[in-house]
Amino acid sequence: MNRDEKIRYLLGAEHYGTEDLRLLVELLRSEGGCPWDREQTHQSIRAGLIEETYEVVEAIDKDDPSLMCEELGDLLLQVIFHTQIETEGGNFTLGDVTDNVCRKLIHRHPHVFGDLRVGSTDEVLANWDRIKSEEKCRLTITDKLRAVPAALPALMRAVKVGKRASCLDFPDAGAVMDKIHEETDELSAAIASGDTEWIDEELGDLLLTVSSLARKIDIDPEAALNRATDKFIDRFERVENKARQAGLDINKTKMTELDKIWNKIK
Repeated sequence: MNRDEKIRYLLGAEHYGTEDLRLLVELLRSEGGCPWDREQTHQSIRAGLIEETYEVVEAIDKDDPSLMCEELGDLLLQVIFHTQIETEGGNFTLGDVTDNVCRKLIHRHPHVFGDLRVGSTDEVLANWDRIKSEEKCRLTITDKLRAVPAALPALMRAVKVGKRASCLDFPDAGAVMDKIHEETDELSAAIASGDTEWIDEELGDLLLTVSSLARKIDIDPEAALNRATDKFIDRFERVENKARQAGLDINKTKMTELDKIWNKIK
């Protein structure tokens, strides 16, 4: 199809599939397409990819199928857009992307597509990790630690690194709590010194140890922190409403007064 035929096809379609989305992005980035879309690079839309991923996560957390459908579509657009950039550069196509992931899934599921027998989910996961390490030529534990993407949210990355370094780990949650007390004391000393580099280091050590505690008690620290943040926002809203009802300007009210309202709500 030439350009005009492609446009007529898209305008006349009653239902769109993945190939139609790919064609649409191709047209947007082609000569005579959208100036903005034509200017975009991997780096310029990188933040959009991250944002759309988190919007999918939020839709999942809200258990909202309609919103999830919309946000998954937005994320799929990001995948196809990045792929189109590489297609234009002659590096790979959407077909290469799907071919690669299908081959990967088949290879990493020998208990489905081969003769391997597994007795539990744990065995499936252990086998997956083994195959993945072989594919990536990760021969040492350090190789596996360095393979955890640095671009992950910091708490998520810390938990993943901790899991992979299980041979050098706290024996139980109690031991982690003891370490948290130790790290808190060290952070207090750093704050008292006023040395910003030391403070930064000790705060990082404390956060890393807290991530270890979350891992030991099987709590997702990202989700726990988000719940705590949501709780804070809800309580702050109630404090703000109470202050307004009392005729107070929250920005000019003394902290002692706001604390009284906060403690009543809490």
